[in-house]
Amino acid sequence: MTSALHHIRLELAREPGKPDGDPHSGYDLVAPLDADGRLDPKAARSQDKACRVRRFDRDETVATGWLLSSGRGQWVLDFPGDVDDETGFRFGEERFTPGEYVSLQAPDGAMHTFRVAQLRAL
Repeated sequence: MTSALHHIRLELAREPGKPDGDPHSGYDLVAPLDADGRLDPKAARSQDKACRVRRFDRDETVATGWLLSSGRGQWVLDFPGDVDDETGFRFGEERFTPGEYVSLQAPDGAMHTFRVAQLRAL
């Protein structure tokens, strides 16, 4: 059975310089989730054209690309062109349910934490 695609909105959680986080900066993901709310790599590979990512800042789209499973439990936010890719930290283990926190590693190695703000089946 193929896992259903979901829209997942990630908003920047609190960090130095942003003590309240920032709901206007983050990511919109389209990805298959299993019954436990975890990313499903097998379903992602079979639905690779549907697994999308949009990075936004101040509610404006900064970049769009693909959410890719490496097959080794790693997930990459693949942005074409001059925009550097980002890596989900332990994305394969995280539950993408509202209120949970996930982390992304920026191209410069910095880690940023995001809160799952919204989840909607597509």
